[in-house]
Amino acid sequence: MRRNDIRNVAIIAHVDHGKTSLVDCMLRQSGRFRETQLVGEQILDTNELERERGITILSKNIAIPYRDVRINLIDTPGHADFGGEVERVLRMADGALVLVDAAEGPMPQTRFVLSKAFECGLWPIVVINKIDRPDARPNEVLDEVLDLFLQLGADDLLADFPYIFASAKLGYATADPTRKTDGVQPLMDMILEKIPGPEVKLDEPLQMLVTTLDWSDYVGRIAIGRVQSGTLRKGQNVVLMQTEDRATPSKAVSVYIFEDLGRKEVHEVDAGDICAVVGLEGIEIGDTVASPQAPRALPRVTVDEPTLQMTFGVNTSPLAGREGKFLTSRHLRERLYRELERNVALRVEPVPSTEQFAVSGRGVLHLSILIETMRREGYELSIGKPRVIFREIDGQPHEPFESLVVEVPIDRTGPVMELVGARRGQLVEMTAHNEYNFLVFSIPARGLIGLRTRLLNATAGTAVIHHLFEKYAPMAEAVPGRATGVLVSIVAGGAVAFALDGLQDRSELHVAPGDVVYEGMIVGENSREGDMNVNPTKEKKLTNMRAAGHDRNVLLKPARRLSLEEALEFIAEDELVEVTPSQIRLRKILLKETDRRRAARQGHSA
Repeated sequence: MRRNDIRNVAIIAHVDHGKTSLVDCMLRQSGRFRETQLVGEQILDTNELERERGITILSKNIAIPYRDVRINLIDTPGHADFGGEVERVLRMADGALVLVDAAEGPMPQTRFVLSKAFECGLWPIVVINKIDRPDARPNEVLDEVLDLFLQLGADDLLADFPYIFASAKLGYATADPTRKTDGVQPLMDMILEKIPGPEVKLDEPLQMLVTTLDWSDYVGRIAIGRVQSGTLRKGQNVVLMQTEDRATPSKAVSVYIFEDLGRKEVHEVDAGDICAVVGLEGIEIGDTVASPQAPRALPRVTVDEPTLQMTFGVNTSPLAGREGKFLTSRHLRERLYRELERNVALRVEPVPSTEQFAVSGRGVLHLSILIETMRREGYELSIGKPRVIFREIDGQPHEPFESLVVEVPIDRTGPVMELVGARRGQLVEMTAHNEYNFLVFSIPARGLIGLRTRLLNATAGTAVIHHLFEKYAPMAEAVPGRATGVLVSIVAGGAVAFALDGLQDRSELHVAPGDVVYEGMIVGENSREGDMNVNPTKEKKLTNMRAAGHDRNVLLKPARRLSLEEALEFIAEDELVEVTPSQIRLRKILLKETDRRRAARQGHSA
């Protein structure tokens, strides 16, 4: 049977196509809140990093009552690096709102999330958003979405998908892009009409698949998922069907359903409901909460494998321990394994005979968000250069390739083609919209490391860059690395303006006067190949004789402070990023110049 009193709907789209803004509209027009309860924009982006970066990182669950139906909405991330977050929460939904920008059209992540939605058997509603943009082309984009549906193998039923036009910014949805309506009610009506209620088996034994974990300092782990069959009651004894066919007895201490922006405790939930359960000790994502009388497991959540790996280790620089609270490898191990419980796209393996960990994820952003979160919690760590994960297929080494989409003004297309071509990228498609070119490349994942910064520099910040995992293919030719060397400090102390003035003509500096430096720390980027050992603490020699001329004013260019992502993409194989709660520094793995010379000689002789 189907339940008609609820709808479980995921909102999926490419990054920055307006998912969270659309949810804001639906919340504001639901009539459930006073104005003071919904302050600002992107109301669901409550995480500090989400606010700063303007992107959704974690999926969120809310519920909006509409015409006696509770609509459970699941807001998902749009960035490709957080695809693991999307893949697992789609298992809770019956339908999906597929948002597409009315100017940009379907983008790489649109294709990815749509293919995952089809795999889960979701009913789609296409929302052509941002029709208020001056360069909007809603009807053309609708045709492009139909082409995408057909490319992904949609059958006749799915190819005849319902669609609606919207402007989340102005707060309305309409069937005709030339006619403005009073609100998003047409979209809400379409959800009730076109997306079916969940198919349920009320009379069968309890089964609930856990797709998300939350944490509370008061009650511990909170398991979130959808009840597939049966009824789950407060205080009920259950069995957790876990990995390796383990069956662990447990008890559901409290049961909550989602209501508005929060949760409401209830006595029981029936099949089809999305709920949160407290009291299940040791529960993990992918486990099934089952009835003790008939303990049967549902298929576990599977996500695509990681493609990028970095080495995490404790901070071993001379400045270690000055700022952080968590400094040892034990602290690092506990934190990384705790992250595995909720971050299903992550992999952590100890590096043999070291106190380091190989951490694998979907991309630089995926791992840098983890690093940024840890540093804010008080951890100090050192991070190695990102490396792609190779596979052996049919006895041949294969590497991951990515689909790279660059939106760039027509007059700046040349530098993009040159830079991507040097990184072994192949142009697949090129289309023009107004004054912009959309370039689609197939490029080895190795070639993407460090490419974003160079593209932004070459296009004066006008390029919009997106990429998505495409396939594993035979290894391409060698990808050129960083073309320039670095300036390495040979002393410890405070950087001095006089010394930096002598260095700035031949480099781009990463430190400013007064910054603390140590031996082996990278203080700038050299203007030519090869590393250069320098003394940034050198002071001007003073005598009691007055100079014949006059002292030259020291005018320093501002130091280039690298963000965490830029630092990770910048470093070479023999370098590390030192991360503390307040500082991001670059350093050599071997701090002493003599050790680096010896290692270089041994490398040449080998």
